Formats: sequence, structure tokens, C-alpha cells
Amino acid sequence: MPGVAYVYDPLYLEHELPGHPERPDRLSAIMSHLEDSGLLGQMRQVEARDASTHELRFVHTESLIEEVAATAGGDRHRFDADTYGSARSYEAARRAAGGTLAATVAVLRGDIGSTFCFVRPPGHHATPDRVMGFCLFNNVAVAAARALEEPGIDRVAIIDLDVHHGNGTQDIFYDDPRVLYFSTHQFPHYPGTGHWTEIGSGEGEGYTINVPLPAGSGDDTYRPCYNEICAPAVRRFRPQLIFVSAGFDAHFADPLASILLSARGYYEIASLIRGLADDLCEGRLVYALEGGYDLTAIAWSARACVDTLLGNAFAEDPLGGGPGVRGPDIEPLLAEVKRLHGL
Repeated sequence: MPGVAYVYDPLYLEHELPGHPERPDRLSAIMSHLEDSGLLGQMRQVEARDASTHELRFVHTESLIEEVAATAGGDRHRFDADTYGSARSYEAARRAAGGTLAATVAVLRGDIGSTFCFVRPPGHHATPDRVMGFCLFNNVAVAAARALEEPGIDRVAIIDLDVHHGNGTQDIFYDDPRVLYFSTHQFPHYPGTGHWTEIGSGEGEGYTINVPLPAGSGDDTYRPCYNEICAPAVRRFRPQLIFVSAGFDAHFADPLASILLSARGYYEIASLIRGLADDLCEGRLVYALEGGYDLTAIAWSARACVDTLLGNAFAEDPLGGGPGVRGPDIEPLLAEVKRLHGL
């Protein structure tokens, strides 16, 4: 049986700006924890490669690609108030997209069963023509578009766990019925998109599902979102491959948001997703790292997801289960999303 794999490349650490929250230490914390825990040794490594310009053009305009490429070898550059480029950011971004592509092709061809792409810079805010939200190229979108080029693949699902709405991924596939995009995220919050009324357009209407959650939502709030909306929607869609935009900034310890998910909460969600992949698409599952800015939280939350891929029990983490406050009532929201999507 094909095993579990991961993608990592030291080049991902070369994208850096001192003092910025999207920093190399995020990835180093994950990799160190997985190595120290012995989990990395239970996974095969897929060699990352550079995405070609042709592959980036699956989802991005030539002008965006050129804008990022122009930073190569130069001084640190600010694309906007949040998003930067350094001398090797273009190289790192191409290899982040290419690493996700390599893993996706390996999964589709049966070389591996599932994979976690430990890549950066992240991607889900990058639109067809705009770098934003710490993101340069949209790694998951590039890989999903490539998957749809594979003979016999005409349905892929993207499940976005990041606390910030993946506006870029949504924009790219908004009118595409071959891609089911599901997102839970804090709302209102950056980037200001992801209202439940955003459901896709044209032939893609109904294939975008947003569950915008208020601050203070925790494990108990997330559970029905995935059990009652995500799982039924994905089962109805019957994808041949599932991607996960794995943002760990919904953890209660994260400094950039106000959602109260725990590492155990991530484990529960990842277990549900693993079950969907096993039932619907022969276990074909590709995780790609997005956000998460507390080093302990990101390491243990990523480990929780890896444990589900490996079939391990949940490992108790040092941060525990969170503040234990009662979450907001989201029953009216759930009812409205279910009504809108016929669930």
C-alpha cells in the first residue's frame, strides 16, 4: 500500500524578513518537532522541484509572475504592507509551488498515498493577478489546476483550515464546477471576504462553501461545521483528490486571530478529512502549509494532522485544550449555509 510522504526543502527558509510574523522559524519548528518525535522517519520524502512558468500560468497572470521574479537577487521588497520579497523569495516560491506539484503528481500516480507539503511562502491569498496576505504563488491552486490536467481527474476538493479566508483560491476557482472549495475562517477578519453568501458563479455556483465564524469559536464550534456541512458536501461532490490548505492560525495561541481551536480540534478535523479521502478517493490527500504564527501551536497542530495520516492516536500537547470558554451560538449560521447549499 502506498505510504505517507512529505515535501520539504531548505530553500523554503531563504524567504525571510526580520521581524515579520511569516518567518522561517515557523517551518523549522514543525520540522524539528516531527524529527524529534520520530514521525518524520515514518514518512517518505518527495523531492521538491521548481514550478515552471507554464505551470504557474495555470492560475496566475504573466504580470504577477514577472512581479515576483523581479525581486530575485535584490534588496528586500514590500509588495504591500503585509507581503514581502527577499533575494531568494522568487526561488522559494517557485519551489513551494513545485513541491506541492511534485507531491500531487506522486499521489495521483499511486507512488504515495497521502502527503504533507511543508512549504513556504504560503499561498491561499494569492489571486490570479495579485500578491497579498504573505502569499506569492498559490501553491494549492497551482497543484489543483495541474491535477485537473491528469486523465480521468475532473473533480478535486480543497478544504481550507486557515483562520483567514482563502480569497485567492476562491477567486481562481469561483466559476469552476470541477473544484469544490470549503472554508472555515474568522469573520469579520482579514481579508474581508468569505461571507456565506459567496457561493460561486456561473457554472461554479454552489461549489464554493464558506462558513464564516465569529471570534471565540473553538473546537465545539468547529465540530458541526465539519460534521454537518463539510462532510456531506464533500461526499455529495465525490472528489477524486482532496487538498487541504493547512493553516494553523486558528489555534487559540496564535497571535494574529481570535479563534480558539486546539491541537486536538485540528486532529479531529484531520481525522474526518482522512476518512473522507479513504471513502471517496482511495486515500488521495495532499496537505500544504499555509498560516500559523505561534511556534509551539504550529508544531503540535501540524503534528496532529500528520498523526492522522499515519494512523496514530492523538498526542497530548503542552498547550492543552484552550481557555474552555463557551463558544458563540452558530446554529442560525449553520442552518442558513445548509439551506443555501441543499445540505
